[in-house]
Amino acid sequence: MTTADGADRGASAALRTAALEQLLTERGLVDPRVVDAFIADYETNVGPRNGAKVIARAWTDPDYRARLLTDGTAAINELGFGGPQGEHIVVVENTPAIHNVVVCTLCSCYPWPVLGLPPSWYKDPAYRARMVKEPRAVLAEMGLELDDDVQITVRDSTSEVRWLVLPERPAGTEHLTEQELVPLITRDTMVGVAKVAAP
Repeated sequence: MTTADGADRGASAALRTAALEQLLTERGLVDPRVVDAFIADYETNVGPRNGAKVIARAWTDPDYRARLLTDGTAAINELGFGGPQGEHIVVVENTPAIHNVVVCTLCSCYPWPVLGLPPSWYKDPAYRARMVKEPRAVLAEMGLELDDDVQITVRDSTSEVRWLVLPERPAGTEHLTEQELVPLITRDTMVGVAKVAAP
């Protein structure tokens, strides 16, 4: 899905980043191992794990679910997750009939406190443009095939409003506790480009 221009921009940004990191390392201002560990943790653990805890609570606590869908920011703050890029989060629910997916058509607005850093594909110009025009095709390319009768709603994140998807709870997980549900919930399911799979 990356265009030639997008690939060139990505390569250029990567080269600038590497040069800056090298300069800061040579001057003793940063330890690249610490930076790499911090980025990896934020991309794969801290942010998405926070969001997974929010979703698992909503799946197991109907009162919390209602609060989450009414005022996402306040309900998310109840669990201690907030801060920059999370000042106004709206939560929408996926159902068997309606599938929500999130994009930022202008840049890469994203709810960092619950999802961590945005993945590279989320910032890709092709994803940002095509998700609005042909969401079913893009989702299929990303591995999510939806039936023709499922309505797809594309949510455009902005600096004022960031979206979080409350994915469908998969059948066969009714016996699982809130803590057991957390590992099933991924970043991609909370953006709407994947569905939660039962264990």
